Amino acid sequence: MPVYKAPLRDTRFLLNEVFDFPSHYQNLINGGEATPDMVDAILSECAKLCEEVIAPLYHSGDEEGCHLENGEVRTPAGFKEAYDAYVAGGWQGLSHPVEYGGQGLPMSLGALKQEMMGTANWPFSMYPGLSLGAMNTVMQHGTEEQKQTYLTPLTEGRWGGTMCLTEPQCGTDLGQVKTRAEANADGSYAITGTKIFISSGEHDLTENIVHIVLARLPDAPKGTRGISLFIVPKFLPGESGSLGPRNGVTCGALEKKMGIKASATCVMNFDGATGFLIGEPNKGLECMFTFMNSARIGTAIQGVATAELAYQGALAYARERRSMRALSGTKEPSEIADTLMHHGDVRRMLLTQKAVAEGGRALIYLATQYADKMIQGLLTNDNAEYDRWDDKLGFLTPILKGCLTELGLESANLGMQVFGGHGYIKEHGMEQIVRDARIATLYEGTTGIQALDLLGRKVLLMTQGKAVRDFTAQVAKFAVDLLKREPAMRGRALTLLKLCAQWNLLTLRIALTARKQRDLVSTASHDYLMFSGYVALAYAWALQEAAARKRLRQGGSESSDFYKAKIATSDFYFARLLPRAKGHASAMAKPVRSVMGLKTEHFAFD
Repeated sequence: MPVYKAPLRDTRFLLNEVFDFPSHYQNLINGGEATPDMVDAILSECAKLCEEVIAPLYHSGDEEGCHLENGEVRTPAGFKEAYDAYVAGGWQGLSHPVEYGGQGLPMSLGALKQEMMGTANWPFSMYPGLSLGAMNTVMQHGTEEQKQTYLTPLTEGRWGGTMCLTEPQCGTDLGQVKTRAEANADGSYAITGTKIFISSGEHDLTENIVHIVLARLPDAPKGTRGISLFIVPKFLPGESGSLGPRNGVTCGALEKKMGIKASATCVMNFDGATGFLIGEPNKGLECMFTFMNSARIGTAIQGVATAELAYQGALAYARERRSMRALSGTKEPSEIADTLMHHGDVRRMLLTQKAVAEGGRALIYLATQYADKMIQGLLTNDNAEYDRWDDKLGFLTPILKGCLTELGLESANLGMQVFGGHGYIKEHGMEQIVRDARIATLYEGTTGIQALDLLGRKVLLMTQGKAVRDFTAQVAKFAVDLLKREPAMRGRALTLLKLCAQWNLLTLRIALTARKQRDLVSTASHDYLMFSGYVALAYAWALQEAAARKRLRQGGSESSDFYKAKIATSDFYFARLLPRAKGHASAMAKPVRSVMGLKTEHFAFD
């Protein structure tokens, strides 16, 4: 079984030597207490919780799964105790306001915590993870009364939260939502309908569960413009924080799934349940995007977590397993065979996992700095600053969610491949990582949906290409600086500059061609997303390589071998993985007829 070890050395390298989080935190209104010593203590304690309490439940939770009995869900053995330890440590409110029971630290620290928890045990991490989305939605869109009622127990971890969007007849197309909301005399609403695929919809970890539900008012316009958002608690709030009567919301079934079996995925039935409008009527989808964007960044973290866990398992196995002799000659003559580490193809797989995990982690950390600055705008009532960073984060979100989950799944499969036949059987734990990783490319919007959101919505419709121009300007500025101060990275800098120019040119070409061939936006979007992801990862690796080279000259907190390994992994990424971007660039520019030309009735012949 993979034994999880928090990658604290890599985390500290990114925080302190690549992105300079200490300076970043000192420029935030809520960052004063996030001193290097405080951050290091948080990382160490979180690692301890994840390694010793949460990770050991990963395999057993999958074996047992969740149980539905008389409408109540029981989580696997040990989950309740682990959750109680998580709550006792104050982890749920790490990055939420002090006035509601949180610690008031920057949002990025919560993401660091989420990555460690997710790598240790992704199904477990989903329970508090969904609550964070509910907390963010109430905090940003709720009334002061709603904040007072719900935020404190959510922040303390006594209550959990969910996101209720999907229905049997619709998933991504939320314009088809049928769940009804009818006004009650007291200002509340009666919510009636069925929601499916609801993560953490019912469980025994918290005393109450707060559902954030999309529903339609009787006089609502058709489509997505007629959707409202409601808070529907499992138990209605009583006086002074106590629990009131049970609400009309129940779990009708647990989904039988391929993976993440320890995470309760529920069919939720709302039978005239009492709900409370959050935000404006018919503006629910706009409010829900707060939740969805939180979940999408969280799912991007799953891609990194998957790659990291699969890499740790595969690396340990490759160092011990012996098979044949290296092609370049015997490496360990005293042994019956050389270890897998001496075979080129195994190294290719391990380095791919390493490049995805460490490159993806760097991109996540970059995104969390954007999130911190966005929250800074919110806390200082600076709407322009909030919108600026919200736009930047919004552009990165589909790239991170789409590309990193696809590469995380690839890394999981490579981990199983390193084990050979042993990877296919349960006792080694690698096949579970593959099963658990598969959902990441599907929920919170499939890769195709992320691709359309990126190209169709964020790039073409909302910004007319400005989002790409702004991000590539940031990358190009870094590349020009590299040309001046890092002669050894001249090739990297020129590559980045060419990629920036190509990204903008491809965007313009698609925009112009799509005026006459509208389907091009759809047929090109997946390749556009993956191209964007590979370029963003190239930027992430160039940042890390530049920091490593600087530390080799000037000294750093890590050994020279650590920095040399960073440089070597960057070299692997640019030589072996980045060339994939060329294929995506070529494919996205092809005419739509190659995809749309075949008649529907000719896809198969009876």
